[in-house]
Amino acid sequence: MPTFHRSTELECSAAAAMAWHQRPGALQRLCPPWERVEVLHNAGTGIADGTRVNLRQHWGPLAFDWEVEHWGFEPDRRFCDRQLQGPFARWEHEHRFEPLGEGRCRLVDTIQYELPTKILRGWSPSFLQERLERLFAYRHRVTQADLKLTPPPPGRVVISGASGLLGRSLVPLLQTQGWAVDRLVRRPVQHDREIYWDPHRGTVEWPEDYRCDAVIHLAGANIADGRWTPRRREAILGSRIEGTRTLVGGFDRLAVAPRVFVSGSAVGYYGATATGESVMTEESPAGRGFLAQVCHEWEGEAAVARQLGIRTVMLRTGAVLSPAGGALAKMLPAFQAGLGGRLGTGQQPFAWIGIEDWVQAVRHVLASPDVDGPVNVTAPQILTQAEFAATMAAVLRRPALLPVPAFTLKLLFGRMAEEVLLTGAAVEPRRLTETGFRFQHPTAEAALRHVLGRPAPGRP
Repeated sequence: MPTFHRSTELECSAAAAMAWHQRPGALQRLCPPWERVEVLHNAGTGIADGTRVNLRQHWGPLAFDWEVEHWGFEPDRRFCDRQLQGPFARWEHEHRFEPLGEGRCRLVDTIQYELPTKILRGWSPSFLQERLERLFAYRHRVTQADLKLTPPPPGRVVISGASGLLGRSLVPLLQTQGWAVDRLVRRPVQHDREIYWDPHRGTVEWPEDYRCDAVIHLAGANIADGRWTPRRREAILGSRIEGTRTLVGGFDRLAVAPRVFVSGSAVGYYGATATGESVMTEESPAGRGFLAQVCHEWEGEAAVARQLGIRTVMLRTGAVLSPAGGALAKMLPAFQAGLGGRLGTGQQPFAWIGIEDWVQAVRHVLASPDVDGPVNVTAPQILTQAEFAATMAAVLRRPALLPVPAFTLKLLFGRMAEEVLLTGAAVEPRRLTETGFRFQHPTAEAALRHVLGRPAPGRP
């Protein structure tokens, strides 16, 4: 029977490592962004014996449903899961935690599996072992990094836009760090971790005597979904103004106001140039253009929370790198096919940040009382779009020889191409670095290798 095995030393006790795996969000935290996995149902509590989890995994055009059951639970020592239904003839996974003394332990993952037909069982394809290597290299990196963090005092956070790309990544991190997370939803509430709101009507249905420590506002219409028609521009601006105004206006109806309000924004605040001669910091003035107007008005609405004595932070975010959505997901198919290249001249600045550093930056903001006002959430490495395209091609081991002419982009996307694709701003994350934030992936190569599961040549 084929067996997969991987071990990693952790700088924490076996009890702490196993406790981390029992928290809500741990499973989602360990799912790599290149794997399209949905948690359909989680019946039971944590990883106790008998707990069942239903998953749906997409491999290209195919989708496989899994049902797994936990068993073999030993406190501070191990837990196991096995497939009840799914794509394998057999699948058993043991998670073991071996004490090493002095606040250290070893995490050991061992998987035994059988492929579903006699022909495949005899074949034991190497691609599956390679896929498991990529998967568990990612899982162990995330586990190592998260267990080095100092958990915040217990608290409750409310998030708008929790189902979007950023929210889906942020929620599991906060949950595994001990935060209770509630979601703002615009559909009927389905459980007690959801709160109904309607930004168009300006209402939030807070539960009676509701209290929270932080509110994170990420909701807003996607700026890159096609041409900026007058109606689309109205939706982009209106969704941000209405949502922020609704939340801030609803704070005075809470039993106690939150300690911190974290509102989305974007590097579009600084306007756009074709070459980026100047480096923008949080002290730089607002630029010109539609996105600059949107960000300026958006931040103005968020700043009203200061009048209530609430620490208020505006996240001026660059392009967030994740194959699960956003700019990278749109570029990836062309680059994987060897058809990628620069956009226009490629000399425009490309302000970016890896998804892992983005969620860690938000955690840093929540945990740092001295962080206030605008914060540039971008990587420290400043690149042109052509340099980023060359890096992405190198990580994927593909050529990047097919530039997209500026006139083609303008024809397809109009004004959106001029402000988003063909121009940009060189942005420095000065506030993050000054307050002690440490980037896990400070270069585009490191960030791309992490989110795409592509190790450097010569490395496992």
